[in-house]
Amino acid sequence: MKNQKETIRKMVTYLNNEDKDGGFWLPNIQRPFVWTEEQIERLFDSIMREYPISTLLVWRTKAKIKCRKFIDNYQQTLKLSTFYVPENEKAKLLVLDGQQRLQSFFIGLKGSYEQKELFFHVLSGDLAAPEDIRYQFKFFKPDSSKFPWIKFKDIVFSHETFDEIAEGIIESSFVELTKDEKRRIRKNIASVIQHFCTNDFLMYQELDSVDSPEIYKEDDVVEIFIRANSGGTQLGKSDLLFSLLSTSWEDADARLEDLLDELNKSSYKFTRDFILKTCITLLDKGARYEVKKFRDEVTRKEIINNWDNIANAIKEVKDFLLGKTFLRTDKAVPSYLALIPIIYFRYHYPKTWSNIERLDSYILRTFITGAFSGNPDNLIDKLTRKIKEIEVFDVQQIFGVIRADGRSLEITPETILSQDYTSKLIHLFFNLWYEGFTYHPSYEANLPQIDHIFPQSLLRTVKDINPSTGHKNILKYKQFDRDQIANCMLLTAKENGAGGKKDTPPEEWFSAKDVSYLNLHLIPQQPDLWKLENYDKFIEARQQLILDKFSEMIQNVA
Repeated sequence: MKNQKETIRKMVTYLNNEDKDGGFWLPNIQRPFVWTEEQIERLFDSIMREYPISTLLVWRTKAKIKCRKFIDNYQQTLKLSTFYVPENEKAKLLVLDGQQRLQSFFIGLKGSYEQKELFFHVLSGDLAAPEDIRYQFKFFKPDSSKFPWIKFKDIVFSHETFDEIAEGIIESSFVELTKDEKRRIRKNIASVIQHFCTNDFLMYQELDSVDSPEIYKEDDVVEIFIRANSGGTQLGKSDLLFSLLSTSWEDADARLEDLLDELNKSSYKFTRDFILKTCITLLDKGARYEVKKFRDEVTRKEIINNWDNIANAIKEVKDFLLGKTFLRTDKAVPSYLALIPIIYFRYHYPKTWSNIERLDSYILRTFITGAFSGNPDNLIDKLTRKIKEIEVFDVQQIFGVIRADGRSLEITPETILSQDYTSKLIHLFFNLWYEGFTYHPSYEANLPQIDHIFPQSLLRTVKDINPSTGHKNILKYKQFDRDQIANCMLLTAKENGAGGKKDTPPEEWFSAKDVSYLNLHLIPQQPDLWKLENYDKFIEARQQLILDKFSEMIQNVA
């Protein structure tokens, strides 16, 4: 194993470039790029501050292995399959550890992030705490920035000397700069050239199986990849297990990507983690993640051979969730794991799947009570064993298994009335409550929005007497009093936008609304209750209307 060093500027020119030992590429076992703009900006700040960024791990090989290019112009909608390169038996360098860092350098110095390029604040650099930003980097649309923000790639790839670059920036600033500001610019440009262009800042370890082809075979490299990543936080367990699956299945990432795209086009957020856990559960391997399951060639072949049936089972349960429960967005799905037992039944008993009774009750009750919170792997295994034993999805027996596992399924009035503006479950209740609203518009900004009926600004004007001073200066209505579900309603984006409700008092907002509007939003229909002085009575009346709305859910305990 050889240790190599390169400057950052040179390294980014080697990516996707066959002229450098066949080029640096990403093997198929690598997960997608996941860093945010802020993470990339912090990486560049780290380089300027001479913070270490760990050693990269690279495999030099002639093996005919599926790999892909580094992404220059990154967008979240990109598909990895579009970056595949033809398999070949030429010598090449495959990055096993360090993708996120190298990809970030490539985007910042050669490309863009969501059509924005990386800029450097040439007057930044004031001393800062280790956790704070000292050297400011920011992604901007190319034509939307101005001095002191300078496009960073223009500095790094300039053929001028550092002092010529600095003087050019000073002359073109079109502002009167102080002596200290000019000195700061010269110092910063000198640091950029030093850290990105002159010093061999990047170190990588090279596993060379070109000159020694028997040392590192493909299975060895997968194991090295797992060991290199499992000790840190760079990769999730699902990424590591997927790397094992993808060594046996050429189209694994493309098929999984297609499935996730189809599942999530309705505003859900199904994940690779969920799909892999579902796969091993459906094949009766147990829900718990264990590397040995994905090392087992038999398990890998079962997943590959049964992929279409697995995917169809997941999609059909998703369609039920979307069409029959009115839970139309990720905001209303506290735990996707509660769906795995249903998918298990659909996969093994497709002919009787459509005959399940009270399936919506199972979904709603487990979601609301958090029955699958924490680590539910043992519960999932118990449920799949019960389903296999009785060969039906009997909701009452399923609930019995959940209770026997020590998990509550009780929904009380307090469960509902304790929800507030910030809680995730409030979206679940609103999905059920407002069946007519669409929770999956084509543009996310058009999603229905939660709004305070009595505006917070209005409620903050109500004060109680301060017993210490005798002055009326203590807020009567604390945060929960203002944010509770009984003071919240769902508005369309248009209603809550410009010219909409905003901070309009309820007595004014509701005065022009008809009875159907009041009924939809469960608004007490006595106008006196819409006045600020009757806020407490309004809350009491509306709480009762909400409980009446969900009375069947509260009372119907299997």
